[in-house]
Amino acid sequence: MTCRSGAHAAWFVYMLRCADGTLYTGITTDIGRRLAEHNGEGEAGARYTRSRRPVILAYSEPAASRAEASRREAAIKQLDRTRKLALCGTKA
Repeated sequence: MTCRSGAHAAWFVYMLRCADGTLYTGITTDIGRRLAEHNGEGEAGARYTRSRRPVILAYSEPAASRAEASRREAAIKQLDRTRKLALCGTKA
């Protein structure tokens, strides 16, 4: 069994578009796994996305560390919907 240290893991900030059109932002070290969890595979999906499935990946960006990913996640969450959609490359 291999243990991955957080210091060596690649972190990502991601945004999902939910079936109801809302956006969800989070961080992870494995976007594919996390997307599957949000779509109901396993128990680890966020409560917010459980009633808004299916979700699709709308945006992601790498981060150098968990701390950087968390700061960027917080900054994205402060954006208004128009700016979030612009970040995703879509229109309202």
